[in-house]
Amino acid sequence: MTMVKAHVSAHELVAGRYRLLEVFSRETNRLWWYAEDVAAEQPRLVAQTALPEPVAEDTARRATARVVRTSETMRPLRPGQIAAVVDAAVEAGTLWTVTEWIDGVPLGELLAREGSFHPVRAARLGLELLDVLQAAHDEGITHGELSPGQVFVREDGPVVVTGFGLAGTTLVPRLTAPSYASPEQARDERIGPAADLWALGALLYTMVEGRPPFRDRGRAEATLKAVDRLPLRTPLRAGPLAQAVQGLLRKNPRERLTRPVVREALTRALSEDYDADRRPAPEPRLRGAYAGVRHAVPLRSSRMLAAGTALAVVTVAAAVLAATDALPGRDTAEAPPRATVPTAPTARHTGDGTAPTPAPTASASPALPAGYQRYNAPEGFSVALPEGWERLATARSADRAYRVTFGRGGAAPTLAVTYTERVDRAPVAVWRDDVEPELAKQPGYRRVGTLRATTYQGREAADLEWLAGSGAARVHTFGRGFLLGGRRGFSLRFTTPAAAWDDAASRQALRTFLRTFRVPKD
Repeated sequence: MTMVKAHVSAHELVAGRYRLLEVFSRETNRLWWYAEDVAAEQPRLVAQTALPEPVAEDTARRATARVVRTSETMRPLRPGQIAAVVDAAVEAGTLWTVTEWIDGVPLGELLAREGSFHPVRAARLGLELLDVLQAAHDEGITHGELSPGQVFVREDGPVVVTGFGLAGTTLVPRLTAPSYASPEQARDERIGPAADLWALGALLYTMVEGRPPFRDRGRAEATLKAVDRLPLRTPLRAGPLAQAVQGLLRKNPRERLTRPVVREALTRALSEDYDADRRPAPEPRLRGAYAGVRHAVPLRSSRMLAAGTALAVVTVAAAVLAATDALPGRDTAEAPPRATVPTAPTARHTGDGTAPTPAPTASASPALPAGYQRYNAPEGFSVALPEGWERLATARSADRAYRVTFGRGGAAPTLAVTYTERVDRAPVAVWRDDVEPELAKQPGYRRVGTLRATTYQGREAADLEWLAGSGAARVHTFGRGFLLGGRRGFSLRFTTPAAAWDDAASRQALRTFLRTFRVPKD
């Protein structure tokens, strides 16, 4: 079994009626798409799951009938917590499961964004999952495919679970996310409720540790073998959940904790430190997914229009500087001579086009990726840049604010470093109230993800990500901004062609910029 690829054209219709718009979540052998039901004129979510080849006609019928029937059975048992499957089809060896809109964030994407959860928060989500599993088990139904990609965390309600009916549609032990398979499933034995309790333990482990108990090894067979034979890595951050997690992840299904014991342990953990779970609920991750079709698709509520896309990564610390391409008091940006990151400390260039400045030096460092060198700017900040990158432009204003832009030429990818001494509010408020309204005026603007407060190098910051432009000129921007104190702030803005956003070089560049940026010394 291999990882399913997002090779379907957005112009093709699945089952003759579902237009795929954008992948918003993925895990081993499974993709989630935003989609439009062109017949019903309704937004949908579509799960794409690769089936083992070849797919016989009876296997296709069994798979589609099973997922629809099981969803219909489960929905009345836990209203609002079971995804409503409206259609299923098998085409070209792929199972397409179509669900009604879910106003929430896949747990896997939420963990990718935040890293890990406080044990109290994990306990709360665990209790909600336990309610769903108990309803299924009382009805004689085993989920068998539970994983972070099958759990949606909502802003104003309990979790929603998808994927019921997938287990048993084929002869393989696990269709998706083999890291969360139980040992008996890995051995291709008959499974029951104990397999779901193992998966619950694996989810709790991942939530508190920030990684699954058994990592994905690239091939399903290798991952399942590790689940069956390797010892469990002792959880280090589980706190009051440690015994429950370890009890659920016992290799022998007869030795695993029972549901009542698990419920008691999770409830106790929740009551021990209730305040630890008082944090903003995740904003739905589907915001803007239907920007291109919102006028053609009559969404059922304003909440659907307000749902957001995950992975918020661009931070703005300086409102006007980060929002516009020209600084106050200056109509055009000054462009210094095109000098690449120098390879010798004697290299010099004009910093702002008016007077010579000390040469920005570059130094190789064993801590930097191959092909990167540290650039020390005359303004005092420093950052590691890829070979061939130049200081393309410098813009300044009378109040000591400036923006320096780096890249290989005039087009993306680029890195913009902005400094201001006029930040008078929290970065989140500045971005929300001052910056984004200006960004929204750009053609093709669409926010990706949620505006989120964070920290960077121990300082207050805010994150955002967006798309702009169209066609070949469409770009994807990631930034990070933060406060220095005394109304001073920086923002870093990394922009790439939208088509290159997920390229390895782009991801490495972004990681390197964030890891190596250093502020001027006071």
